[in-house]
Amino acid sequence: MATNEHIASTSDADFQREVLESDIPVLVDFWAEWCGPCKTISPLLEEIAPEYEGRLKIVKLDVDANPDTPPRFGIRGIPTLLLFKNGNVENTSVGAVTRSQLTAFIDQTL
Repeated sequence: MATNEHIASTSDADFQREVLESDIPVLVDFWAEWCGPCKTISPLLEEIAPEYEGRLKIVKLDVDANPDTPPRFGIRGIPTLLLFKNGNVENTSVGAVTRSQLTAFIDQTL
């Protein structure tokens, strides 16, 4: 799944640096290529990313390619969105969401 200029990909190897050590909050989208609901969230993330530029980093983690990170955060179903602030999980959303649910989820943490 291609990412745009506002959304980065992360991996097990980069997770510590990209997410946990980030200076700004990070929204991590745990997804997989075969996951239908994941495909509905992706365009929403791309749509809202510019609105949060500078205040929120959005990254995607492919759970199939990166088996070490999801169990560390109790990921059992995808899509799962985790919002990290200062290296800690501040908010969690599991399953497909609408645009308004997504922005509300982000806004209550920022």
